Amino acid sequence: MKRHHQWPPVIACALLALPLLTVGASAQIAVSANDNKAALVNGVGTVVQNPASDTVTIIDLSAKPPKVIAELKAPTSVVGPPQSVAITRDESIALVTGAIKIDPADPKKTTANNQISVIDLKAKPPVVIATVEAGAAPSGLSINAAGTLALVANRNDGTVSVFTIANKTLTAAGKVDFGNPKSGPSHVAFTPDGKMALVTRDGDHRISVLSVDGTKVEDTKQFMVAGFRPYSVAISPKGTVAVLTNQGGGQGDTDMISVIDLKVNPPRIVDTITVEQIPEGATMSPDGSYVAVTMQNGSNKPSSHPNYHKGSILSIFRINGTKLTPAAKAEFGAWGQGVVWSKDGKTLLAQSMAEKSIDVFAFTGKALKKTGTIKVGGGAAGIRTAFD
Repeated sequence: MKRHHQWPPVIACALLALPLLTVGASAQIAVSANDNKAALVNGVGTVVQNPASDTVTIIDLSAKPPKVIAELKAPTSVVGPPQSVAITRDESIALVTGAIKIDPADPKKTTANNQISVIDLKAKPPVVIATVEAGAAPSGLSINAAGTLALVANRNDGTVSVFTIANKTLTAAGKVDFGNPKSGPSHVAFTPDGKMALVTRDGDHRISVLSVDGTKVEDTKQFMVAGFRPYSVAISPKGTVAVLTNQGGGQGDTDMISVIDLKVNPPRIVDTITVEQIPEGATMSPDGSYVAVTMQNGSNKPSSHPNYHKGSILSIFRINGTKLTPAAKAEFGAWGQGVVWSKDGKTLLAQSMAEKSIDVFAFTGKALKKTGTIKVGGGAAGIRTAFD
């Protein structure tokens, strides 16, 4: 489970030595952020000494099977929800947050970072073209459908940073301050029309509603309360419903995911469903018919813990209005993080932080089947496509 560990910005953006393919016009890109600073040692979060550089892996999800296009160096972090990556709809740039760095004063500790890397996905090969500063510990972030605005949740100072986007350039355009530095903004997601955004706050257990008018982003002061430590949130492509994860207390108890009705004003929680331990990431299918949720399932605990399990769980729920019904479930690697869908809804990628890998699943609508594994250059900590 991602806790409030404090993790070095890796300024270098040179490509790693591996075979690279260019990004074709027909590719569907998935971007994985990989953290080499954090590890689990028998269930105990540990700062890696003299870690390798963090990396970002770019994957062609339209290929059969999905294949790695490139891997480059950039600061990342497992601290925060797995939506630590965002991609413009035209797949021209990706943004990757680096929430935590090694403490320069003590390499056995970590401290908050404030970096966002801008990656040019059209370059051959892809490359980091800029680094911008957000608030303390930037974590989950999203880009609006128009590709003109990015919002970034800053976990360690209780704010959301606003950036305009033009010609692959990010420009700071202000912050939304919740007035509580310990509110823990974790992830922020736009509605499809770009006029509203939801912010999960795992420090004070609220989900805030922001209004968006051009570049003007404001806290409406409306909020919801779902469960303990709301974390990841996914909004359907029709903008009618959202699903969020509640991480709970991390003691091995059963945890919850919650459903938000976005058709009412203000939005409200209308259902809560029990799931396995520590639901981490939630991602809607491109057609809005399903939501995929990763649960760490005790795989991040010591092997002696009574609720330890070897692997994480990937669950698919069918969406009918504001009701969720189970569709399929499968086990994957330990310390599970993010999940993404292919455009056709038939392939999913699920991240394992512990195993530095991404498991590939085929989905039939009724069953999940593991079809392969992609190894990445670090603990797989965050992942997105342009359509989630």
